[in-house]
Amino acid sequence: MDDIEVPRFFICPIYLQIMKDPVTTITGITYDRESIERWLFTSENTTCPVTKQSLPKDSDLTPNHTLRRLIQAWCTENASHGVDRIPTPKPCLDKAYVLKLIKNLSHHKLQIEALTQMEVLAAENERNRKCMVDAGLPKALLVFIVSCFENGQVSGIQEALSILRLIKIPRSESRVFLCENGKIIESLTWLLGYKMDNYATVKSHAVSVLRILLEDASSSVLKRLKPEFFERIVGVLREKITQQGIKDALEVLLDACPWAGNRKMMVESGAVFELIELELGSPERRTTELNLGVLFHLCCCAEGRAQFLSHGGSIAVVAKRILRVSPEVNDRAILILSLICKFSGTSMVIQEMVDVKAVPKLFMLLQADCAPYLKDKAREILRSHFDEWKNFPCIFSSLSSLEYKVSR
Repeated sequence: MDDIEVPRFFICPIYLQIMKDPVTTITGITYDRESIERWLFTSENTTCPVTKQSLPKDSDLTPNHTLRRLIQAWCTENASHGVDRIPTPKPCLDKAYVLKLIKNLSHHKLQIEALTQMEVLAAENERNRKCMVDAGLPKALLVFIVSCFENGQVSGIQEALSILRLIKIPRSESRVFLCENGKIIESLTWLLGYKMDNYATVKSHAVSVLRILLEDASSSVLKRLKPEFFERIVGVLREKITQQGIKDALEVLLDACPWAGNRKMMVESGAVFELIELELGSPERRTTELNLGVLFHLCCCAEGRAQFLSHGGSIAVVAKRILRVSPEVNDRAILILSLICKFSGTSMVIQEMVDVKAVPKLFMLLQADCAPYLKDKAREILRSHFDEWKNFPCIFSSLSSLEYKVSR
């Protein structure tokens, strides 16, 4: 194969491989279907890679049958040189077939077969997933999940959730559906507490769907969340089912944080304790950013600060993250320490901040290359208890040498 010169027009301009299913765009350029669909559907690209002309995501991709036959003939002629024949591509999935599968969801005997077929099609390519969304499958699957909840049925739930994660739920549809059918959140909450086969997978997928639904939900929906909902989401953090499940659960909590009632329910569910336990495990950067984001909101209320301080590792782990993860983490960590010092700065807290080296970390921030507002917030924290901290022999010398930085 290395010794054979492949005709230039057989090569896809994007991935520079022989095209298996050549299609021509409205700009007149031919690409391999999988390559151009990935370019359009899984990225923010809206231009033709070659001409740079506008190429909308819903633009037609016309099969180039003549070129495909030429490629197949050339591959057959060169089979003795190790060239594999390009198979004839499968026909594109059409909307009518998807609608037929959706109709079968209402027939109990046909449900599993329909869901299995949907899952296979959704996993094949982005073209199929787009067709499924256009046919209204996301709403149909959400209705199916609500029906399972109302009937106490779990058969087919795993497949339905898996498909929803693959095809995605358009934001416009999720907002409308939440307004029309409030039971979907109750249904997914039920699933988070239901014991079944592949429990961890189902739970991870359920919280992922919840994240998609709630990230663009109206304030009226977010303010109606119930204690059981937060107990189940915090349970995902406690059980550490999957890394993706943890991140999705944190996203859900963060979306719900702006409302005082939600923060109170989170604290009552033990969220602060679980967030600190999670952070003590040194998670990846994005998880830490989400984690400290939720902790900041919960420390805005007295109950949250009390639960924060009741954990022996809280101040230490937050201080340790400063200047070690990302600017966003620096921001949240400093704001958390600011709230603790301002509203809960007892002598025990002041002592602990010295013991866990949180105070020297604040001075390090003053010398670091970071945002001016963070340095201002660090100075504010240091000023608030400076007279007490400078009396500790273990840090007196470093505080004295840097004292001018606080007073500036």
